[in-house]
Amino acid sequence: MDKLDGKVALVTGANRGIGKGIARGLAAEGANLVIAARDAGKLEEAAAEIGALGVEVLSVPTDVTEEEQVDALFERAMERFGRLDILVNNAGAFDGGPIESLDVESWNKVIGVCLTAAFLGTRAAFRIMKPQGGGRIINVGSISAQRARMHSAPYTSAKHGIWGLTQATAIEGREHGIVVSCLHPGNVQVERRMQEATEEGNSGMVVQGDEPMMSVDEIAEVAVHMAALPPHVNFLEAIVLPTEQSYIGRG
Repeated sequence: MDKLDGKVALVTGANRGIGKGIARGLAAEGANLVIAARDAGKLEEAAAEIGALGVEVLSVPTDVTEEEQVDALFERAMERFGRLDILVNNAGAFDGGPIESLDVESWNKVIGVCLTAAFLGTRAAFRIMKPQGGGRIINVGSISAQRARMHSAPYTSAKHGIWGLTQATAIEGREHGIVVSCLHPGNVQVERRMQEATEEGNSGMVVQGDEPMMSVDEIAEVAVHMAALPPHVNFLEAIVLPTEQSYIGRG
C-alpha cells in the first residue's frame, strides 16, 4: 500500500471504464489525482468516488483533442499541485467499417481522440517533467496495435500510432528521467464494450458478446504496477489479456 504516496497523477478519459479504474488504483496507492474527460457530470461522480479513498482529486472537464483545453488542463494541475509525476493517456474512441465506406469524419475522430490527444498530453507533460527532473507516462494502447481485426482501420491505425509515439518519446525522455511505457489491454468488461457487443454494426467494430473478458480492476492493477516501478526501471510494453482470448492467429 501507499507505493505512490505524495505523487501526482493525471489520467484522461477517467470518468468511466479503464481510465476510472486506473485512477482509482493509483489513488489506492496514495497518489493525488487530476482526472479529465468531456462529460462533466460523470467526471464529478468519479472524483467523489476516488476522493473517498482519502486523496485529493481535481476534476477538469476537457476535450483532449483540443490543444488549448489540454494546455489549460495541465496548467490547472500545476496550479493545484505544483508538480506532475504520472500521466496516463487513456482517452479513446472506436469507429470503423469497410474501408471503402469509411468517411473522413470517422477516421479523424478516432485518430484525434486516440492519438492526437496522447501527443498533446505527452507534449504538455514533457514541458513539466523536463524541468522537474523526471516523471512517468503510460499510454493505453490495445492489442489492436499488434493484431488487427476486420473493419477496424481507424482504431488499429491509431493504436499502432500510440506504440510508435511511446517508443519515440521514450527515447526523447531517457536523458531527462522521463519514463514512457505502453499498456495494451485485451478484452476488458467496460460499459462501452458491453454496448458494442449488443449493438454490433453501429460502429463497424466486431466484438463478440461471449468473448472472455478481464475486469477493469485487473487491467488497472497492471497500470499501477507500471507506475510504481523505481525510476530507473521501465516496463516498456505490456500486453495483458484473458488467457482464453484469441491473440496469436486471431481474426
